[in-house]
Amino acid sequence: MRTRAVLTDEDVTKVAEAAVAHARANEWNVTVSIVDDGGHLLYLRRLDGAPPISSEVAPGKARTAALGRRESRFFEEMIRDGRTAFLSVPLPAMLEGGVPIIANGDVIGAVGVSGVKADQDAAIARAGIKALNLD
Repeated sequence: MRTRAVLTDEDVTKVAEAAVAHARANEWNVTVSIVDDGGHLLYLRRLDGAPPISSEVAPGKARTAALGRRESRFFEEMIRDGRTAFLSVPLPAMLEGGVPIIANGDVIGAVGVSGVKADQDAAIARAGIKALNLD
């Protein structure tokens, strides 16, 4: 049996605060979500001015990154590049903006962001994850 890291409440708070700070610094109105390694919601915050649909899309991106064990943009690119059969896979949001949280090679959760351009959503997620100093 091996031991692996898990997200604590303190970790989730650090990630969330850093992600929200990055979004606010850029004046981006988004929804930020954080899930555990099984895609279960640990945090959701919709900033003032964020589109209502972003509160559904952000957790979907996070779940996709956690369950898929890679950035959600990977699935978007695969479909865009012609593998349309992948649309039958039951992942909730195969769009850029979901980033896995990886500790010691294990996916321990993910951050999903929605509300601005896809690369900006992903940048906010990465800024949040960076607060954990996992590099």
